[in-house]
Amino acid sequence: MDKGSGHEGSRSGDGARREPRISVPTRSPDDVAISSDDRLLPGDRPRRIANERREPGFDAAPSLADVVGPVTRRGNGRKQKSAAATSAPRRRRRSLVSRLGYWAVVLGLWCVAGVGGLVVYEARDLPPIDQLSIPKRPPNIAIMGSTGTLLANRGDTGGAAVLLRDLPPYVPQAFIAIEDRRFYSHWGIDPVGILRAIVRNASGGAVQGGSTLTQQLAKNLFLNQERTLSRKVQEAILALWLEHRYSKTQILELYLNRVYFGSGAYGVEAAAHRYYGKNAKDLTLPEAAVLAGLMKAPTKLAPNRNPQGATERAAQVIDAMADEGFITRDAARQALVKPAVVAHEKGDGSVNYVADYVMDTLDDTVGAFDTDIVVTTTVDPAMQAAGERALADALDAKGAKFGVSQGALVALDPSGAIKVLIGGRNYAESQFDRAVAAKRQPGSAFKPFVYLTALERGLTPDSVRDDAPVNVKGWQPENYSRQYAGPVTLTTGLAQSLNTVAVRLGVEVGPKAVIATAHRLGITSDLQPNASIALGTSEVSPLELVTAYVPFSNGGMGVQPHIIMSVKRTSGQLLYQRKGTGYGRVIDKTSVAMMNAMMRETLLTGTARKADLPGWQAAGKTGTSQDWRDAWFVGYTSALTAGIWLGNDDSSPTKKSSGGTLPVEIWSRFMTAALRTTAPSPLIGGLWRPAPAAEASTDPLLGAVASMLNGGASAPKPAQAGALLPIVPAASPPPAPPQATRRPDPDVLLPPEPIPDPRGTAKADNRSLLDKLFGGG
Repeated sequence: MDKGSGHEGSRSGDGARREPRISVPTRSPDDVAISSDDRLLPGDRPRRIANERREPGFDAAPSLADVVGPVTRRGNGRKQKSAAATSAPRRRRRSLVSRLGYWAVVLGLWCVAGVGGLVVYEARDLPPIDQLSIPKRPPNIAIMGSTGTLLANRGDTGGAAVLLRDLPPYVPQAFIAIEDRRFYSHWGIDPVGILRAIVRNASGGAVQGGSTLTQQLAKNLFLNQERTLSRKVQEAILALWLEHRYSKTQILELYLNRVYFGSGAYGVEAAAHRYYGKNAKDLTLPEAAVLAGLMKAPTKLAPNRNPQGATERAAQVIDAMADEGFITRDAARQALVKPAVVAHEKGDGSVNYVADYVMDTLDDTVGAFDTDIVVTTTVDPAMQAAGERALADALDAKGAKFGVSQGALVALDPSGAIKVLIGGRNYAESQFDRAVAAKRQPGSAFKPFVYLTALERGLTPDSVRDDAPVNVKGWQPENYSRQYAGPVTLTTGLAQSLNTVAVRLGVEVGPKAVIATAHRLGITSDLQPNASIALGTSEVSPLELVTAYVPFSNGGMGVQPHIIMSVKRTSGQLLYQRKGTGYGRVIDKTSVAMMNAMMRETLLTGTARKADLPGWQAAGKTGTSQDWRDAWFVGYTSALTAGIWLGNDDSSPTKKSSGGTLPVEIWSRFMTAALRTTAPSPLIGGLWRPAPAAEASTDPLLGAVASMLNGGASAPKPAQAGALLPIVPAASPPPAPPQATRRPDPDVLLPPEPIPDPRGTAKADNRSLLDKLFGGG
């Protein structure tokens, strides 16, 4: 071993074994001090000095170091701490910080992994990002009047799309201020904004939402409205995709055109029209603030339902705009002083009956379409408003008196263009269109088709028929007055709406012929071929009946009622343009003049004599159905044909409301307003006049025979009882339309059975020819 070793060799030179010995260095008593803390108590184990190497020993007794333990030296009479004792607390402090940092990192990693897993899990229900696209906005249909005025919007959105550059700056700024102040700073998700919204809401400031505009857009475009963690995660994913794919301007434009504003309005354009009756580009600052405030609760804060709540929310929007520097404090004060006022709700007006009818016919006109379109109609907004006022005012004032709760008004020009279509008293209360869909008995308003059929068979307005009780197979129709005038001309029979005369004519020409005439002129409903058809017992709609009267007003030309003039895309591309098509002549000219003269007499001396239309030649016919259930009047001038129906939806009887009362009053008021800017003109086709008296035959017997040979086409005019009437030769019969040139069915022209004499059983008539003609004997 080395000499410096603490152990000597184990064997001597002579080979004898020696035990090892430990050399203890010599120490001064002053160098060693043992305190009471160093005492080794029974049962204690000796403490090992840190970093001290222990050599193996062979003696059973412990070494001095093991016994003494750590040794401290005295200096200046004070204890000195060892280095190990001093560094221990420091190591413990460093160990605690390290452990906290370690677990924080671990926890953060687990959170990241958890969030990532949640994102992956929720993203599985979304389409692949490379296949994701903005859903097409449902097309809007802008329905315009004939003057270019917007009547209504239809479609799922309720308004056309707008460009951001076309809006006043404060419109988008209002939404940014209240919904997403950091819109131009974040990337779809805004943690800072969420935290600030929580603090702001808790402190009682202007209420803010935590979702960004991009998140709200993602929800509206792709997701439902459920409030779940799953939906929020998907919303965040889609918001990131939107921000990556589109610019801020595009996102804001999409947002303003897609979000819901309450009351069925989607998009800022629809909301502007719904609440303020204007385009979005014309919104004022207070109006824009109200619309921006609706994002919190569109239905609850809708200004037409909760004006106070909408105004309070708008004030918060204006304050937020001022805070963000979008407007000055002075502008904010002015906006608060003059809050927005909701305009009259056009959505509840009668133009909605027009819009509904347009939508019903649009598919047959242009088929399917996937972009916004503009439909120009034939409807005159001023006339529509005049008709709405006339109908509503009359029903408000006298509806209860006459027991009438509903009404309809239709007006067509001579070409068949629908100028007015009002399907009810109040669209908000009932959307059922009585002008188009309701079919009711027209009553005596159907009689013109009976008389026209008789004229086409050779009769004239001066032909005479007996106004007396009649019996057709047990059916005994009566006049309204239950009185009878005896022999009367056809003009008088129609003007006074004598039921017995109409029934006699209907039986003479046959129900089928009457139905053919009605269908030829424009009635499309199925009509029952029975004797009562002469009194209008088969049901028709107001639009049908008015359409069938138009040939009387336009000189005899058949028309197709139409409401769409053109359809264009918003880009200007023409999809449809109506051409001037019709059905040609359906009434010969002479018959038109005869019918004009007969129905004009209705307004002069007949059941519609209360009609008042100064300066105009007008004609028409009243109608009242059985038990006073329906009251009608259809009248026309050379410029316009209009029809009024009044009644109750449950077909209950009115309080004796006839066509000559309230319907005539409404018609007069409407036509006066509708034609006030139109110069009066005579009826197209003129008025028929009988042949000059100079042409009358002086031979009574010869004239009587001629009259008989003409099938009774001419008859003496009524005069005072007992007066001898001159015989007037029949006017030349008008040329019959193509349908009338065919040989009539004898079963149609003959009555179902002989009409019994109301005075008793028919007996052989042995009177002379003169007595038969002039009532003698």
